Amino acid sequence: MGELFRSEEMTLAQLFLQSEAAYCCVSELGELGKVQFRDLNPDVNVFQRKFVNEVRRCEEMDRKLRFVEKEIKKASIPILDTGENPEVPFPRDMIDLEANFEKIENELKEINTNQEALKRNFLELTELKFILRKTQQFFDEMADPDLLEESSSLLEPSEMGRGAPLRLGFVAGVINRERIPTFERMLWRVCRGNVFLRQAEIENPLEDPVTGDSVHKSVFIIFFQGDQLKNRVKKICEGFRASLYPCPETPQERKEMAAGVNTRIDDLQMVLNQTEDHRQRVLQAAAKTIRVWFIKVRKMKAIYHTLNLCNIDVTQKCLIAEVWCPVADLDSIQFALRRGTEHSGSTVPSILNRMQTNQTPPTYNKTNKFTYGFQNLVDAYGIGSYREINPAPYTIITFPFLFAVMFGDFGHGVLMTLFGVWMVVRESRILSQKTDNELFNMVFSGRYIILLMGLFSVYTGLIYNDCFSKALNLFGSSWSVRPMFTNTKANWTEELLKSASVLQLDPDVNGVFNGPYPFGIDPIWSIATNKLTFLNSFKMKMSVVLGIIHMLFGVTLSLLNHLYFKKPLNIYLGFIPEMIFMSSLFGYLVILIVFKWCAYDASTSKEAPSLLIHFINMFLFNYSDPSFPMLYSGQKGLQCFLVVCAFLCVPWMLVLKPVMLRHQYLRRKHLGTHNFGGIRVGNGPTEEDAEIIQHDQLSMHSEEGEEFNFGDVVVNQAIHTIEYCLGCISNTASYLRLWALSLAHAQLSEVLWTMVMHVGLNVGNLGGGILLVLVFAAFSTLTIAILLIMEGLSAFLHALRLHWVEFQNKFYVGTGFKFMPFSFETIREGRFDE
Repeated sequence: MGELFRSEEMTLAQLFLQSEAAYCCVSELGELGKVQFRDLNPDVNVFQRKFVNEVRRCEEMDRKLRFVEKEIKKASIPILDTGENPEVPFPRDMIDLEANFEKIENELKEINTNQEALKRNFLELTELKFILRKTQQFFDEMADPDLLEESSSLLEPSEMGRGAPLRLGFVAGVINRERIPTFERMLWRVCRGNVFLRQAEIENPLEDPVTGDSVHKSVFIIFFQGDQLKNRVKKICEGFRASLYPCPETPQERKEMAAGVNTRIDDLQMVLNQTEDHRQRVLQAAAKTIRVWFIKVRKMKAIYHTLNLCNIDVTQKCLIAEVWCPVADLDSIQFALRRGTEHSGSTVPSILNRMQTNQTPPTYNKTNKFTYGFQNLVDAYGIGSYREINPAPYTIITFPFLFAVMFGDFGHGVLMTLFGVWMVVRESRILSQKTDNELFNMVFSGRYIILLMGLFSVYTGLIYNDCFSKALNLFGSSWSVRPMFTNTKANWTEELLKSASVLQLDPDVNGVFNGPYPFGIDPIWSIATNKLTFLNSFKMKMSVVLGIIHMLFGVTLSLLNHLYFKKPLNIYLGFIPEMIFMSSLFGYLVILIVFKWCAYDASTSKEAPSLLIHFINMFLFNYSDPSFPMLYSGQKGLQCFLVVCAFLCVPWMLVLKPVMLRHQYLRRKHLGTHNFGGIRVGNGPTEEDAEIIQHDQLSMHSEEGEEFNFGDVVVNQAIHTIEYCLGCISNTASYLRLWALSLAHAQLSEVLWTMVMHVGLNVGNLGGGILLVLVFAAFSTLTIAILLIMEGLSAFLHALRLHWVEFQNKFYVGTGFKFMPFSFETIREGRFDE
């Protein structure tokens, strides 16, 4: 149970793996996922390591599988995911896998090549079919005398004058539709208007044989006279990537060619269909097992990559590895090594040997699906130092509570709770779908955070008595407004109640105020004109109380770190003065707030002094102003004592610790000069002094490093003292964001109700019912978009800041590095790139 509040105890272990069993042992350790391998060959190039050829072979197989996967996705075939976790293939099975993948890749490449050639041929025949059809229409139209006269203008005037016969050459082809205007202008300019162009669009889009995209094309025919113009026209067509096709001159020849083209198209279409069917069968068969193949190949690659991190014994019969692993999992690690040795058929067992080291181990915090999200919030600030207090268990309660203080609304909390419950109930189905939406995956990973934030918001919404900006009248009001009082102050008549828009209730009149409301805020405050004044005072004081309690709790947690790491100096010269400083000033402020709440009632509330003025006068030692009476007897002496204690804590933290550290360093140095090879000479150190030296060396190594520098220690302690003392003030003020965001959320909710929902409720006829439906739709949309998403995100970020800056800096160093075990879990989940 203690490991929940502190990171796991880690150890550095040495593994001795027999060469024939190393592959299977590493495979079992990957399935277990409890060891982090260290690179024992940091100076060796990756291309010079022993298993680099195996890694390359695995990468080549992975490339082939990615090619097959790409083809499967291009064919829109679903990839079957059964959730199967296949075993790692043996090294001897790599040859069979390579042969299988090579066969599939070559077959697909051959199919693609043949299919592309067939599609290109089909495209050419289709274009030729449209050319023959359209050119026949062109020639039929050319029989018109007007068009014949237009085309005759292509002849030179001199030739026309000599009565030369009109004989034109022509070329026909196909071009992309968007290039037609530019193509026509180029022909006109280069040929100086001596060509005649006719074009017609192909109604159906044609398929590009390479990309498979639909392309819109047009058929054109160009008439010209002479070989010079013919060469120019062909060069222009070539430049615009137009496809030219032979077109017979006589109608009979065009008709015969069209019949042959149609026959060839029908035959080619049949061949294309058979090729596509064969391709679909190959891809569907691959889609059933490609995920299993991916897992096998990438497990093999991960194993060989891990084996490259090991040292090879000089006898070439043993691999030596160093791993970080949790002490609690040593038995399961040894059992995994035993299983790996048995699977490999080796008779020599693998050995695990714990090592002693001065290196800082990685930080490993065990999580489950509930604590995973909260641990990520803490790790986002910084990975905890080894074995220091883990803030995540406390964040499970404090984070959603502080969020709810800012977000407190019963209605919005219910909506957020329902959303969290939906994700929790359907988590297995959502996990099986494995969506690629990064935003949804991030929200889903924090489903338990959202659920708790919603539940706490329901609670604080009931405390504030706020539900979509309206109060819930659960227990009736504790204020009486009936016109039946005999006291003259509340002698209200029915006529007065009907005519007056605003009336003031005096709580000091018998029968008006009947004591505190049973739970939360009295609903009558929702119609009071001084509602904001009352709620602001209440929420501001509540924010200060919660903030100081939260910070005091953080300082208290630092004591647990000092006790665990056995640092008495940090307790006596750090924790105690810090606790006295904060308690004597800000803890006393909390006591004053609670005391004022309890000491003054309705009859004496007008005489209650301002706590802010009292707190300022406490620092200034100003007690001469008679307009600010004391709250209790002996207040002046107690406050002077507390301020003096707080001021004395500053030099206590600033001076004593560097002086004591320097004294310990000089004492250790003095005692060390009398110790020669462990033999006591003269007044050398006794056994008790030797224990002191050993303890000091450990403490100095952990705190100040290998070499003691008094100047650095003084500067660091001065920075820490100033930061803590000023931080107590700034952090307390920072908790006022609880009040500010709560006020902002309540006011936005009220504005949304007044300006949107209230419009539909004011219309009392049939049209008002129809309008109410539309208004409610707009109200719901704005509520979800603004109050739930935007305001919720704002409160989330502010709660995160309060934990990172105001809470965790009291005890959390966060300078560790995360435990990254060698695990196949990421491969099974499909996150191959991690």
